[in-house]
Amino acid sequence: MSGQGRADVAGGPRGDTVLVLDFGAQYAQLIARRIREAHVHSEIVPHDTPADALLARRPAGIVLSGGPKSVYVPGAPDVDPALWAADVPLLGICYGAQLMARALGGEVARTGSGEYGRTPLHRRRAGRLLSALPEDGSVWMSHGDAIVAVPPGFELVAGAEGGPIAAMEDEGRARYGVQFHPEVAHTDGGQALLERFVLDVCGCRPSWTPASIVAAQTEAIRARVGEGTVLCGLSGGVDSAVAAALVQRAVGGQLTCVFVDTGLLRAGEGDQVEAAFQGLGGLRVVRVDASERFFAALAGRVDPEEKRKVVGEVFIRVFEEAAAAHAPGARFLVQGTLYPDVVESGSATAATIKSHHNVGGLPPDMAFSLVEPLRDLFKDEVRAIGTTLGLPEELVWRQPFPGPGLAVRVVGEVTRDRVTLVRAADAIVTEEVRRAGLERAVWQAFAVLPVVRTVGVMGDERTYAHPVVVRAVESEDAMTADWARLPYELLERISSRIVNEVPGVNRVVYDVTSKPPGTIEWE
Repeated sequence: MSGQGRADVAGGPRGDTVLVLDFGAQYAQLIARRIREAHVHSEIVPHDTPADALLARRPAGIVLSGGPKSVYVPGAPDVDPALWAADVPLLGICYGAQLMARALGGEVARTGSGEYGRTPLHRRRAGRLLSALPEDGSVWMSHGDAIVAVPPGFELVAGAEGGPIAAMEDEGRARYGVQFHPEVAHTDGGQALLERFVLDVCGCRPSWTPASIVAAQTEAIRARVGEGTVLCGLSGGVDSAVAAALVQRAVGGQLTCVFVDTGLLRAGEGDQVEAAFQGLGGLRVVRVDASERFFAALAGRVDPEEKRKVVGEVFIRVFEEAAAAHAPGARFLVQGTLYPDVVESGSATAATIKSHHNVGGLPPDMAFSLVEPLRDLFKDEVRAIGTTLGLPEELVWRQPFPGPGLAVRVVGEVTRDRVTLVRAADAIVTEEVRRAGLERAVWQAFAVLPVVRTVGVMGDERTYAHPVVVRAVESEDAMTADWARLPYELLERISSRIVNEVPGVNRVVYDVTSKPPGTIEWE
């Protein structure tokens, strides 16, 4: 089975989508991203989806992700057994490879010596997939169990120091398993391996491009909305901007955009956003000042989940009132929801990390039907689409900003004074990072205000004031992130300016935590 003979699946030819079965791995989303980097559409689906439902989607191939469990413990995540006999290429990664080995007659065991981190790979033979890897390279391992016997019909392709079986394949049945993680940047040739699977083995056409996404979403929006009136909530970030531009392309004058000034925006952001959107020809933008309502709703709230949900509900109520005043009869609300928002808000296979105000924070009784054209996309894909749509560069490359705004950058109760303080500190961070020419190099750089006080000395007098935390990270998609190694001179300037220019601050600290174990935002 190969790309040269695309077999029929569920009564029709295979398409150009590769499905990723999610077993709860932290890397499942990264697998989907890497496949899309090969310009092939991928979707993440629950591992327990029935085989006939998977095949009805006519996938070109299926990838089984890693996962935190052991395949032989009671209740371990599994697949519909009918999948193993399906006429579709399968690639198992880590847990997925162990599941494949066990189901098809091989053996998986806990050897007492797991493999973690960068590991030398020893190739026995090139194989269909591993010929994409260098002969002498290293891969990223993260597993406690190991495949100790390959199933009948499989060949051992590679081993590693901690386990004799690092890769196996049954080329005749298009079944492949790797114990390592090709989707992680630390694996030499990992992207080439995934491309070999989706382009060569699965026979996918590399047609997943910004232009194709725009065309497909434009058609989908028209089909969904019809002649209806549409409202779009603008937050000032790139996500809602691109969503608005997509919907305007699809339905034109049926769209009214509402920019809500929450009082929780960055310095000067309200005026900047309004000016940027008014510069986009034909886009109707209404600005609503709802800051009093947001501060009133947040009064006394300290729990991060509660704050996010409060913000989500107030947003919806403001949109409902704006629709009555400026877009009577609007039934549809456009949001710039992205895939990471959905994942972090919880699903059947992923724990709730934080409820995003536009996903887990939505009230159940809202009067709108949601239109979310970016819901299955990552940030880099959204930026590429924004460029394709002709949005201004300064809008497309704005640093990500949480929907609840500075409410989740005040760690504790949100008050106007605290927001004013963190906004001033944040403006200094932004200005100095831009001045250093690092705005594109970091994913986000901002200030956080923990509601605690520290002792200091200023002008030979004791102070008892707030610390400010500076946070800067590097990332590709916000699913994982590493703290940015900013130059000491830059950190010194930021610290000196914040302490000298922001009243009420006597200490600045720098957050050197990656994600995981931390998150990018503090709340």
